Amino acid sequence: MNTSDFASLKLFITGPTLVREETRQAASLPEFGHRDKENDKRCAPIMEHLRALAGVHDEYEVCLINGSGSTALEASVRSLVRDDETVLNISVGAFGDLYHNIAVNNGKRAVQLRFDNGRAMDAERVRAALEEHVPAVVTMTHNETSTGVTNDIESICSLVREYGALPLVDGVSIFGGTDIGLLSARPAMYVTATQKCLALPAGFGIAFVAPEAVTKAETVPVRGHSSDILRQLVSARKNQMLTTPNTTLLNQMAVQLDYIVNTEGIEARFARHAAMRDQVHAWVEKQDGFDLFAQQGYRSPVLTTVRAPESVGFDALKNDLKERMRARGYLFDPGYGKLNTQMREAGERPIFRIGHMGDITPELLAEYLDELGEELARL
Repeated sequence: MNTSDFASLKLFITGPTLVREETRQAASLPEFGHRDKENDKRCAPIMEHLRALAGVHDEYEVCLINGSGSTALEASVRSLVRDDETVLNISVGAFGDLYHNIAVNNGKRAVQLRFDNGRAMDAERVRAALEEHVPAVVTMTHNETSTGVTNDIESICSLVREYGALPLVDGVSIFGGTDIGLLSARPAMYVTATQKCLALPAGFGIAFVAPEAVTKAETVPVRGHSSDILRQLVSARKNQMLTTPNTTLLNQMAVQLDYIVNTEGIEARFARHAAMRDQVHAWVEKQDGFDLFAQQGYRSPVLTTVRAPESVGFDALKNDLKERMRARGYLFDPGYGKLNTQMREAGERPIFRIGHMGDITPELLAEYLDELGEELARL
């Protein structure tokens, strides 16, 4: 294999994200036994730092689940929804749809409340769905990666609890990029992953589990094996994983989370993401014929969706522009494929995404936006 053919690109997509050189080099640290005391040297600080990023102490237990964010989402469904119950899946885009599909494919009695792409959850429509379907569990997306919408999970989780249901939240693409307000929202389970705002390779789903989720899981008779949060928590309480983990990724995770918490600082990291969001918004305003896609007041701090003018086609973004940005050393994000297909069929203008999450800096972002602006002007 000729590895010189592997391009070294600066990733401005929405995950996987750019990985710092120090974090990349941590992959060469020694392997270790995942049931040995060497594991504690890595994983005890990992668990502590994840709690710090979430703003919790002992209110939630945290576990690492081999796989991805989707794996952890499936664990939430398998562990917390009985077959005789209804689960309401609220969706504002492709990844809300994914949560619904996971429930359906696991044989759950699932109903979906779908909002238009680019729009956030609306409390009155959610209330109506709660009254109509009387769900025991409600799933929602904190940050919809396909549309750049960040939902107000605090108010919706509170509404869900008014009706006696357990709220579950997909926070895959926002955790580590902003204060998620976990103690204010109080979902029964909050799920995220390594490869987005934490700026790590993919490989672990991360679950924050409230005591009420433990109690509920005990009433669900068939939870699977690796999808069983009770089994997962037995290992997590020993700073371990239920199944054999990728110890290379654990080495990287230990190094990266220590950097986030103790070098950059949590508040500084959150402020950097907010500043980059404003930086991109200001840039979009200067682009003739382009505008922001996500609903005002609900625009993500970690990624931005941009609507192109009618003169720019879907293929021009996906093929021409993407390859011209590749030639400049960047990986451009022409938008989420399934969403683009829907929008093309509906005769809508195309959108593209700008990821400004993880360890992207304002300086790197400014360079990217300057070069992207030059290429957009040529379309």
